[in-house]
Amino acid sequence: MLTARIVLYGVLVLVNVAAVVAWISRARRRRSRERATWVDVVIGAVTNFLDTFGIGSYAQITALFKLRGNPADELIPGTLNVGSTVPSFLGSLLFFGAIRVEPVLLASMVISSGAGAWIGAGVVSRLPRRRIQLFMGLALIIAAGFFLMTALGVLPPTGAAMGLAGWRFAVAVGANFGLGALMCIGIGNYAPSMVLLGLLGMHPIAAYPIMIGSDGVLIPVASLGFLRAGRFAHGVALGLTVGGILGTLVAFPLIRTIGEHLALMRWLVIVVILCAAAAMLRSALVEAQPAAAIP
Repeated sequence: MLTARIVLYGVLVLVNVAAVVAWISRARRRRSRERATWVDVVIGAVTNFLDTFGIGSYAQITALFKLRGNPADELIPGTLNVGSTVPSFLGSLLFFGAIRVEPVLLASMVISSGAGAWIGAGVVSRLPRRRIQLFMGLALIIAAGFFLMTALGVLPPTGAAMGLAGWRFAVAVGANFGLGALMCIGIGNYAPSMVLLGLLGMHPIAAYPIMIGSDGVLIPVASLGFLRAGRFAHGVALGLTVGGILGTLVAFPLIRTIGEHLALMRWLVIVVILCAAAAMLRSALVEAQPAAAIP
C-alpha cells in the first residue's frame, strides 16, 4: 500500500514539474510578450474556488472564455489545460492528505487518467477550429446535463466503500482512462466520476481525492501535448494559474462550513454553460456556411 502511494506521489510530482519546465522553456524560446489580465486572474480564482468544492471548473472556464471572446476558440482546450496545471497539483496535494482512499485504486485511476489525457491531447491539438467548436459545444451540453442531475438530486445510490476490487476495480480504472481523454475537449471529470463511483458502491467523499488526483496528473500530461503543438494562449493561461492558486487556497479551509450551500451557484453555472454551448455551436455553424457555399 505504501508503495502505491509513493508511486502516485512520484508520478504526480514528475509530470507537473515536466509541464511547468516545458511551459517556461517555450515562453523563453518564443519570447512571448502576452500578459495576464485581472479578468484572467478572476476567472481562475472563481472557477478553482468552485472546483475545490466539487462543482468542477472546465465547463465554467470554457463558458466564460467563449462568452468573453478570448482566447480564440481553437486555443481554449490548450489554454484551460495549461492554466489549470499548477492549481490542480496544489489541490491534489491538499486532498491526498485529507481523505484516505485505498491507495492501489487511487494510484491506478490517477495514472489511467493521465494515459487517456496523453492520447486525447494529441488528437485535440491537431483538430481544426470548427471541429473544436463542435466538440466543445457538445461537451458543454453534456456538462450541463451532469450539473442538472446534481442540482435535482438525480444521482445513483452511493455506498460506504473507500476502495474497489475485481470487476468494479477494472471498470473504474478503464472509465477513468476515457474521462482523461475527454477532459482535453472540456468535459470535466467531477460529475461523471461522482456518478460512476456511486454506481460502483463507493462513498461520495472517496470521489474527491480520485477526481482531484486524476486532474493533478491528466492536466499536466495534456498540457505537454498542447505546449508541444503551441495551441494555447500564454497570457490567459498565466492568469488562470495565479487566480487558480488563490481560489484553491481560499476554498480548501471552507469546505466543511459552506460546502452544502452551493445549490444556487450550481443553477447559475448551468445557465452560463448552456449559453456558452449555444454560442459555441452557433460559431461552428457560421464557420461552416462559407465552406458550404464553395462549389
